Amino acid sequence: MPTLTVDNISVEVPDGTTILKAAEKAGRRIPTLCHMEGAEPIGACRVCLVEVEGAKSLVASCATPATEGMVVHTNSKRARDARRMVVELILSDHDGDCQTCDRNEDCELQALARDLGIREVTYPGEKSRRLVDTSTPALVRDTAKCVLCRRCVAVCGDVQGVGGIFPQGRGFETVVGPAFCADLDDVVCVQCGQCAAVCPVGAISEKDQIDEVWAALDDPDKHVVVQTAPAIRAALGECFGYEPGTLVTGKMVSALRQLGFDAVFDTNFAADLTIMEEGTELLTRLKKALVDKEEVALPQFTSCSPGWIKFIEYFYPDMLDNVSTCKSPQQMFGAIAKTYYAQKIGKRPEDMVVVSIMPCTAKKFECQRPEMFDSGVQDVDIVLTTRELGRMVKQAGIDFKNLPDGTMDSPLGLSSGAADIFANTGGVMEAALRTAYEIVTGRELPFDDLHVQPIAGLEGVKEASVTIEDAVPDWAFLNGATLKVAVAHGLGNARKVIERIRAGEAEYHFVEVMTCPGGCIGGGGQPRVTTDGVREARIAAIYKEDEGKRLRKSHENPDILKLYEEFLGQPLGERSHHLLHTHYEARAKV
Repeated sequence: MPTLTVDNISVEVPDGTTILKAAEKAGRRIPTLCHMEGAEPIGACRVCLVEVEGAKSLVASCATPATEGMVVHTNSKRARDARRMVVELILSDHDGDCQTCDRNEDCELQALARDLGIREVTYPGEKSRRLVDTSTPALVRDTAKCVLCRRCVAVCGDVQGVGGIFPQGRGFETVVGPAFCADLDDVVCVQCGQCAAVCPVGAISEKDQIDEVWAALDDPDKHVVVQTAPAIRAALGECFGYEPGTLVTGKMVSALRQLGFDAVFDTNFAADLTIMEEGTELLTRLKKALVDKEEVALPQFTSCSPGWIKFIEYFYPDMLDNVSTCKSPQQMFGAIAKTYYAQKIGKRPEDMVVVSIMPCTAKKFECQRPEMFDSGVQDVDIVLTTRELGRMVKQAGIDFKNLPDGTMDSPLGLSSGAADIFANTGGVMEAALRTAYEIVTGRELPFDDLHVQPIAGLEGVKEASVTIEDAVPDWAFLNGATLKVAVAHGLGNARKVIERIRAGEAEYHFVEVMTCPGGCIGGGGQPRVTTDGVREARIAAIYKEDEGKRLRKSHENPDILKLYEEFLGQPLGERSHHLLHTHYEARAKV
């Protein structure tokens, strides 16, 4: 526990703590640009320079460990001048068209320049070559805005384990992107958007589709409906100044209705539907393995997260049989909206537009997959991220904070608390266990308040087990069996789980994988910046939403039961199989 002095303040910190973190403990904020929570510090941007007595030169506080007796000056003239010059040099090579940039007023470089009192570009001159990449449905890259902070490289390689982008060239010719300056669509990219979530400027962002939504709403011949993912209600408020984790479900519904949507529905309805199908699929696989002695692909992996699906298609195609055949809730909703709901209101599927509000950029890719046209047309037409919805509400001049609380429309708006927790890492697994355990035993899960604590929280890989006792007659073969489950969030952690399974070091029956750290609440399309503190606040809000629901289990949703009675027949039935299930295929790695 070395003790050092930061701006005349004595502070004791654990061994290995950086000067940056020591300064935070002392109540001093040092500006940064390349620093990212949870990533190895690289000191690339040099914005966090400080003066250390006895050192020959200024040091990068994010990458320099604090030592016993160290005396640090974070606000000396030498440090301030150096930081200012560094930011001025970055601005000299940055496309500074802030007025039309989607990061205007949400840009870390803009904020740095303002805080440092920079009012003009001191070093005008030649700028790096511009490359704009619009090749994917989800993301847009603009190298003219890149500040070479390498955050995107760290999150893509170290956190997600994909490695689709990295620095190339030297000096003025340095560029961050796919190999050989290829487009993102030509390399292994799962379009998760974590690069856009951590980018401090507008160099990588989601592909904006707000104008497409306005065009649909303005078309009198179109019946436009919207679905909202569970994670949105705990994050959208941040776009309007609310604290992270503030639930704005009712105001969100009212805002969407004022935007002009013909019906406002809830992806949670389809999440309950997903549990019915995916839980039945798991129990069917277990029956085939234990009773019929058939070769069955176990463990079963969840299929709700499109970035994860693309990841396994690229890196582990031999394990695709282990992935549930269920579509994601977004896609199930689209298929049901353009068939069951369309019939109820007397509309043709081609006269409907289904818009999704998602925390995820990969959903923009998912809705365009060729497997997602089972309603006869494209099941989901347009996907907006949380950030895009926030911008759209502001475009419409809606006073979000003073909106009354609205309620979802029927029949695709009722949901259980189990559907809400789909937003959190471990939530899909917990929702599935609530239903599967009760179907098999006739009793609720033997956990406090239905929460399976071992799979909650932000640990990268979590495990739990549930022993079946006194099963009902139809499932008596499971008596004494212990169901082993695992949860991974962040694709790097998913890789660890798969490698352990392959090596015979772990044995599971069911595995949940979420692409983004924290689950959907930490999605690539959520308000920036998503730290662990923000994730925890959003997670707590989602659990609060669940606990406040009258219905807590998917199989108790009366509108889901009515859907099966009137339209689908039964889980895994012929119509369910056609509309709600799909298959995935190996992708060649470039």
